[in-house]
Amino acid sequence: MSKEITKIVITGGPCAGKSTAMSRIQKYFSDLGYTVLFISETATELITGGVAPWTCGTNAEYQKCQLMLQLEKERIYDYAASTMSSEKILIVCDRGILDNRAYMTAEEFEETISGLSKNKVELRDNYDAVFHLVTAAKGAEEFYTTSNNSARTETVEQAAEIDNKLISAWTGHPHFRVIDNQTDFDGKIKRLLSEISSFLGEPEPFEIERKFLIEYPDLKILNSLENCQRVEIIQTYLDSINGDEVRVRQRGENGHYIYFQTTKRMISGLKRVEIEKRLSKDEYLTLLMNADTTKRQIRKDRYCLTYDNQYFEIDVYPFWEDKAVLEIELSDETSEINFPEFIHVIKEVTEDYTYKNVSLAEKKVL
Repeated sequence: MSKEITKIVITGGPCAGKSTAMSRIQKYFSDLGYTVLFISETATELITGGVAPWTCGTNAEYQKCQLMLQLEKERIYDYAASTMSSEKILIVCDRGILDNRAYMTAEEFEETISGLSKNKVELRDNYDAVFHLVTAAKGAEEFYTTSNNSARTETVEQAAEIDNKLISAWTGHPHFRVIDNQTDFDGKIKRLLSEISSFLGEPEPFEIERKFLIEYPDLKILNSLENCQRVEIIQTYLDSINGDEVRVRQRGENGHYIYFQTTKRMISGLKRVEIEKRLSKDEYLTLLMNADTTKRQIRKDRYCLTYDNQYFEIDVYPFWEDKAVLEIELSDETSEINFPEFIHVIKEVTEDYTYKNVSLAEKKVL
């Protein structure tokens, strides 16, 4: 029996609706045949138990306690899931490791994870997907309250600031979605369930993606933004016998990488079935032996940018000095796209084979 274990994070600013979301997720995905496991919010668990930033020696020391407990809880749940007989298991984390970054300086965070022999890439990308619920303090201020959580002390302004920091912390993850307050609360939760369903492939793993050719971006601007993260990618296409597009990808930064195998099958110009599998480094190296020798490796810097609650991926290639490619995944083909003012679109190339990675890999001179 093939077992699928998926681990996702539900995060968000204070008073974003996570508690209600957890209840709805439990019922919705249990009805779809999933065994749903919940990892409770570690901060609330510690603070209500007397371990808090104001009771520990320093905030950094408290955050280290929180990070260590979170890691241990996830390790236990991962192991428990591996022993279960269910075919489909969904582990839902009420906040994840990278949430700690919003409450620490960059130096404190790096020092803490280094002391635990961890790095940002493995901690961030250990989750299969991350879904951020925007705080009510941004766009639904009249519903913001601290009365329903004894561990919540932030003002509206502080809650909005923390929300922004959380979005920045998770920017760079391969599958990060932001659920804002553009609808009423029930609509917000429905959009969350829809995003999770789409990711899980319920009923099918459709990916709706639009792609644009843009002028070469100002990398100084991108690198200066807190809500932008550069990721190094090496992509290799493999031999395929049934017409599917199969590739393996090394993804990360500063010498720390994770590995994926992706199989794509087109349904229409915008819609396709995409199946992704996490690989160990040894599995990745073994699959490289099946590389399609008619195609070259694609190397690129991807700038993951969260802007106006949208998640853009800007691919900068070493063989282009005047242009780049911007992609955005959508839950609805009719969704409006709001481009940052510093991005200059040349044209949409969603259905233009010339600008697909597999096409770029086929070309010897560009």
